[in-house]
Amino acid sequence: MSPHPRPAGTSAPDGERTPTVVVDGVHVSYTVQGGRPARGGATAALGRLLSRGTRPGGRTVHAVRGVGFAAYRGEAIGLIGSNGSGKSTLLKAVAGLLPVDRGQIWTQGRPALLGVNAALMGDLTGERNVILGGLAMGMTRAEIDARYDDIVEFSGINEKDDAVSRPMRTYSSGMGARLRFSIAAAKSHDVLLIDEALSTGDAAFRRRSRERIDELRAEAGTVFLVSHSHSTITETCDRALWLEAGTLRRDGPAAEVVAEYEEFTGKAGQKRGK
Repeated sequence: MSPHPRPAGTSAPDGERTPTVVVDGVHVSYTVQGGRPARGGATAALGRLLSRGTRPGGRTVHAVRGVGFAAYRGEAIGLIGSNGSGKSTLLKAVAGLLPVDRGQIWTQGRPALLGVNAALMGDLTGERNVILGGLAMGMTRAEIDARYDDIVEFSGINEKDDAVSRPMRTYSSGMGARLRFSIAAAKSHDVLLIDEALSTGDAAFRRRSRERIDELRAEAGTVFLVSHSHSTITETCDRALWLEAGTLRRDGPAAEVVAEYEEFTGKAGQKRGK
C-alpha cells in the first residue's frame, strides 16, 4: 500500500499511532438491474420473464477501483468527489455492508454507518425509535434511559408539536436525519461513518454536530464524513480523500484537497461551457 501524508496537527510517525481502518487495494462492484422501461405493464412483463426462463439483465458498476489508505485514532476524514465517484460505496464496504471484489479491509471494532437513508421504523414513534436505535448501536436499556433526554434535545425534534410522540413517517427528511445522528452520536465508536447526515438541519444543529464529532475523536474514535458541503469538510475534518471515478485521486490535509478539487471542477466546468 502506498504511503499517505499525515493529517494536519499530527506529528507522530505512523508507527506510533493506532490504525483503526486499513483499506488495501480494494475493488468494489455492484449490479444495477433492469434497463429501459418496458411497455405492457407488470403482467405482460412477468409473462415475458416466465416464457424466457431467465432473469432480466443487469449492468455491472465498478464503483471502487484499487483504493488504499490507512486511518488512525483521533482523525476526522472527509470524502469528496463528484456524484458517482464511489464515496458512499466505499463507506458501505468499510462498514461491512458490501463485499469487496479484490483487496482487503481491516477495521478496529465494529464500524457504525450513519446515513440519511439509515433505516428506522416509520410506523413507530420517535421515542420507540430512540430505544430501538440505541439497542442496535449496542447500548443497554439502562444506558438508553440515561441518555434519552439528551438524544431528543440534541436532535431538536421535540421543539414543535411533541414530535417525539409522533410516528417517524410524519417527520421531514431533515428531522429524521437529525434523530439518526443524535442516536448514533450518543455513544462512542471506534469508527463512525457519516454519509451526508450533517447537510440537514439549521446552523445551530450543524454546530452541535461538529462539536460532538470533536468529542468522539477525543474519545479515541475515527470519523469518516461524506458531504457535498466543502465548508463542512474543512470545518469538521483535518484530512480529506478525493475520489474520482472510483479511484483515490488525492489524500492529504482537508483544506488543500478541497481547494485542489474545487480548482479541478472549476476547470472542468469551463471546458464544458466552451
